[in-house]
Amino acid sequence: MAAIAEGDRRAFEVLYRRYAPWLVARMRYRCADPAQLDDVVQEAFLSVWRNCAEGRQPEVDDVAGWLWRIASRRLVDIARKDSARSRIQLALHRLRIRLEPSAEEQVLTGVEFGDMQGALAGLPPDLRDVLQATVLDGLSTGEAAERLRIPPGTVKTRAMRARQRLRRDVERARRQEP
Repeated sequence: MAAIAEGDRRAFEVLYRRYAPWLVARMRYRCADPAQLDDVVQEAFLSVWRNCAEGRQPEVDDVAGWLWRIASRRLVDIARKDSARSRIQLALHRLRIRLEPSAEEQVLTGVEFGDMQGALAGLPPDLRDVLQATVLDGLSTGEAAERLRIPPGTVKTRAMRARQRLRRDVERARRQEP
């Protein structure tokens, strides 16, 4: 350690060759991500080099234990940073997504149209029947297909078209409101 403190790169290389494989093997039990594990070990040895270069030569009898503590702390720091980053990303994601009710919800609650029967009456019969079966009656696609005697793919297509048409009608009604 004294040689490393004096800037001896070979002494540092000896330290690295001796302890890096051991540290990687031990840290593998605490970190499953190989890339993150490599970063932690590299940062631990970089910390040793910087501390020695700044004249802070550690007086330790157990170099392995000292390296273990440094690497463990680095791993905790990364976990904290990742946790904070994920919380921020989640918050930003929530801000980007506007939670708007679906066209069906708007019609059913009467918020936009006021009259559910009137909104549904504006749909062609084939779209209205699918919407009645899947949304109002709560049937699955397969059950609606059996009731209406059409293929399940047709139920899905008609439901999509009904939703698109309801959305368009809801938007049109919004623009006409005073």
